[in-house]
Amino acid sequence: MGEAIVVGVDGSARSRVAADWAAVEALRGGLPLQVAHVSPVPAREQLTTWPYRLEPSAALWAKLLAELHPGLRVEGVDRTGEVVPTLLSLAAGAGLLVLGTRGGGGPGGPAVGPVAHDVAVSAPGPVVLVPDGTGRAHGAHRRDQVVCGFDARDPAGAAAEFAFRAAERHGVRLRVVHAWRLPSPAARWMPYAVPEEDRGAWEDQEVQVLSDALRPWRERHPRVAVQPDVVLKSPAAALTHASAAARLLVVGRGRDSLGAVAHAVLEHAACPVAVVPG
Repeated sequence: MGEAIVVGVDGSARSRVAADWAAVEALRGGLPLQVAHVSPVPAREQLTTWPYRLEPSAALWAKLLAELHPGLRVEGVDRTGEVVPTLLSLAAGAGLLVLGTRGGGGPGGPAVGPVAHDVAVSAPGPVVLVPDGTGRAHGAHRRDQVVCGFDARDPAGAAAEFAFRAAERHGVRLRVVHAWRLPSPAARWMPYAVPEEDRGAWEDQEVQVLSDALRPWRERHPRVAVQPDVVLKSPAAALTHASAAARLLVVGRGRDSLGAVAHAVLEHAACPVAVVPG
């Protein structure tokens, strides 16, 4: 992780959850925190713009977080302009960008708001999206594992490295989830069950493939306790299920899109999700 964490905030209560998560993460890593508030119009015009309210400035957010988290190095950064490009510009100089999944748009509609989605797709570095129901008050920082989605046959190296470092920083185990399917695409429609012996042999093969693929990261991070987890489910279903016991879920991202798995995980995960380009 780089020299600073940036958290984007607005006037919503959901921003408080993301800001609190980012503050705890900054303290844990001994990193400074920048609280960024982006106004789409100049402040003097906000009173004549729907919804007729002034949002708290970044300085006020920073003051609140400093009071709640003694020892935190925090500063507020106010910007005016288009929200997504401005956040991406700030992210370019940071090691991590943190956002709430929905922001101030209200409870209706998809779980991932347009700002969070567009930033996660285009950010030059890792982005953590924090859903409404997580945060220190909800126990997210007390969960005992980091979960990483890992395709053993095509590993996302940057995401794996981020996950190993996160587990090491948090002092928790790393659960590496490798989802697989039966070799025959027609197996699920066969009129008889797949013989247990065949299924066991295929699963053993997947376990070995995962073990071999993880070796470079395990050698670089010998202090991380790793729990390989080979799951006969779709990747999205396996990771969503695993998120219930995780303090952080790490997924990789393609060059120009989140991908179906990452998008589904963001919609349904029960913990903060780190999206790592690779």
